[in-house]
Amino acid sequence: MNTSFLARPPGVPAATGQSVVISMGILIMAIFPCGKGQVAGRDKVESADSSNQVVEAARAQVGVTVIYDPSYVALKYPGGDVSSERGVCTDVVIRALRTARGMDLQKLVHEDMKANFSKYPRIWGLKRADRNIDHRRVPNLRTFFKRQGFSLPVTRTAKDYEPGDLVTCTVPPGLPHIMIVSSRKNSTGVPLIIHNIGRGTREEDALFAYPLTGHYRLK
Repeated sequence: MNTSFLARPPGVPAATGQSVVISMGILIMAIFPCGKGQVAGRDKVESADSSNQVVEAARAQVGVTVIYDPSYVALKYPGGDVSSERGVCTDVVIRALRTARGMDLQKLVHEDMKANFSKYPRIWGLKRADRNIDHRRVPNLRTFFKRQGFSLPVTRTAKDYEPGDLVTCTVPPGLPHIMIVSSRKNSTGVPLIIHNIGRGTREEDALFAYPLTGHYRLK
């Protein structure tokens, strides 16, 4: 779940941003109870395809990124990142693609937004691109992926989703979220996903848990 659009921008007192994080933490626990979908045993897991580097790079974040933190952070550029123990759903994708594919979404999204600002969502009232946060917002990533020709049809057919695919959805109350499709599957053949929805990066059985809004496959 991506709440970076609620994150504290410069100039806003820290208590305000802190209260947002606490409130969102309560909401997260309500909509995705602790343990639901968590891969705790092997009964729901089929063999893993270790050849998919994007999946492996995402899975490597499990146990490392243990905090969900949507705070606005000034990042170095290019190659900027928040501390590895914290982040949001988009950071799972950013880190996996940077590690596995050498894709720096911070730089790629920033450059495309600077050149095509009017093509991107105007949800946050910004008048120009912001290299610290733009790539960490799901609506911006959806726009970038579509502009790059990565879009695929959204279905509820498990076989349409391959390891390393990126999937977006909406979680209550209307918040955008992004996930990486895993190489592992549940007992019925539905792929697991790797994401950070509120308790750090986890691999879970949640591909069809929420209404899907986008499906993307890198070329």
